[in-house]
Amino acid sequence: MEEQKRIFHDNVIQGIPDLAIYIPSFITQEEESEIIKYVNSAPLPKWTQLSHRRLQNWGGVPHTKGMIAEEIPNWLQKYIDKVLSCNVFEEGKFANHVLINEYLPGQGIMPHSDGPLFHPIVTTISCGSHTVLDFYKQLDSSEQHDSNLEFGLLLERRSLFILQGDLYHNYLHSIAERDTDVVSRSVIKNLHLCREQFVEGETLKRGTRISLTIRHVPKTTKLKLRIG
Repeated sequence: MEEQKRIFHDNVIQGIPDLAIYIPSFITQEEESEIIKYVNSAPLPKWTQLSHRRLQNWGGVPHTKGMIAEEIPNWLQKYIDKVLSCNVFEEGKFANHVLINEYLPGQGIMPHSDGPLFHPIVTTISCGSHTVLDFYKQLDSSEQHDSNLEFGLLLERRSLFILQGDLYHNYLHSIAERDTDVVSRSVIKNLHLCREQFVEGETLKRGTRISLTIRHVPKTTKLKLRIG
């Protein structure tokens, strides 16, 4: 327990609103390869195709009326348990949903918040490629402009990223649609925690990234079957 507290304390990202934690090399290369293999071998109906990326829901599909809980396969439960072993979630809370996103080079996601469907703690494992997560102060207006960018975080492959608190409730996050990212210490606030040593102005080429976003959905419901 003390070791876990130390790891979390040492990996809190300073100089940004509370609270974000970045743990590099959270999974091994073998575990990364296993995740990618299982994700890519999922049956085609498991994929949901969006305009700029595709995704998989495991554990159910979150809904305002309640998520109909589904069993999570053992290969994926293994990584949920690995995250839970860090005591990320509060007592009585557990991860019951995994959103898997596939981002090809040049793909991203618009500024958004994860909202009230989820307990306000998000954990994300990155596989296959890095990305840069951009953060914007949430405005009263629905319009967000590039000039509102507050900071970015570099998420390396095999890392774990934890988001909660003020940063969850009052900020939007996004991934820009580009093929490369440029290292800038004035923008990217977690470079000192990264596994790799990056040079100012260095260009990082994106590959195909698979992200596992592991969360707790508070409202679930059981499927009611009508027979006859």
